[in-house]
Amino acid sequence: MTDTVLRLVGVSQQYGHGATAVSALSGVDLDVRRGELVAVMGASGSGKSTLLSISGGLAKPTTGEVIIEGAYLSEQSPAQLARLRRRSLGFVFQDFNLIPTLTAIENVTLPLELDGFRGRVARRAGRDALESVGLGDRLDAYPDDLSGGQQQRVAIARAVVGSRRLILADEPTGALDSITGESVLRMLRARVDAGAAGILVTHEARHAAFADRIVFLRDGRIVDETRRDGAEVLLAGLSG
Repeated sequence: MTDTVLRLVGVSQQYGHGATAVSALSGVDLDVRRGELVAVMGASGSGKSTLLSISGGLAKPTTGEVIIEGAYLSEQSPAQLARLRRRSLGFVFQDFNLIPTLTAIENVTLPLELDGFRGRVARRAGRDALESVGLGDRLDAYPDDLSGGQQQRVAIARAVVGSRRLILADEPTGALDSITGESVLRMLRARVDAGAAGILVTHEARHAAFADRIVFLRDGRIVDETRRDGAEVLLAGLSG
């Protein structure tokens, strides 16, 4: 059994046709393994968020294949794709995307309940996930009663609840102060170290330093990448 959780093969994304066509991604190949966090960096408009959306099955590529744990997304029915996202994928966004009328634990357990888990089983898993991000004492708090950092931790708990094996994070610290942002990244790193695969879209070199590998996008193409061993010197130059 392969350790590769996510594989992109020749993935391209084009918007429009003819002379007005815009290429968001061009021939991207990328593998992400269990226990590996890959940071994706690049200028605004380089294709980072498009890559993340396609990786999670939120958008279909114009050409190429997306494979998650051996399942070709192009071969999945809408129902199968929705089930795959509920069971295997966790998304963390900059704007949290919590439902304001649900408590912290209700937000976290919602994917499990949609997947047919019984209330007691889902609540136990949700409690464990919230405890893992330091919010075991705020289970019944509503999003408006939580700080920005706490809301993002709820979002991470929702992303990792159950047996999610691929975590996709799009600028998850953008709305947070530097100290809270780094604590969120440590939680993401811990989940990957526990066996998940992760992609982190970021424009911050200090955040990319949490990753095992950094991939650089320019005009929709991967133009360079570096692993943790060689990342310190490169990132020092980018942030200096």
